[in-house]
Amino acid sequence: MSPSHSGGSAPRVAGNAVAINNFAFSPAALKVKAGTTVTWTNRDADAHTVTSAGSGGPLHSAALATHATYSYTFTKPGTYAYLCTIHPFMTGTVEVT
Repeated sequence: MSPSHSGGSAPRVAGNAVAINNFAFSPAALKVKAGTTVTWTNRDADAHTVTSAGSGGPLHSAALATHATYSYTFTKPGTYAYLCTIHPFMTGTVEVT
C-alpha cells in the first residue's frame, strides 16, 4: 500500500517492505541497493522474529506482535539470509547491491 505517484526524486528500487503473512515472508527474496532501510510488518496473529541465519548476522528483532514492525538499514552489499526463530521453516533473503 505505497503511494503510486511517479516523478518524485526517490530512486526506484525493487521494494523495501516485507510482509509477514500466513507464516511466510513476502516477498521471500528482496533486492535492494546499499543504504536502503527494509521494514518487516507482522500481519499474522502469531508472533514472529526477523533473525539472521547463522551467527554474527545483523538482523535480531524481538518477537513481533500483530502489526508490529522491525526495520534495518543495509549498508554493505551482500546476501543476507534470515528466518523466524519461533517458526524456523519461515525463511527469506535480502540481496544488497
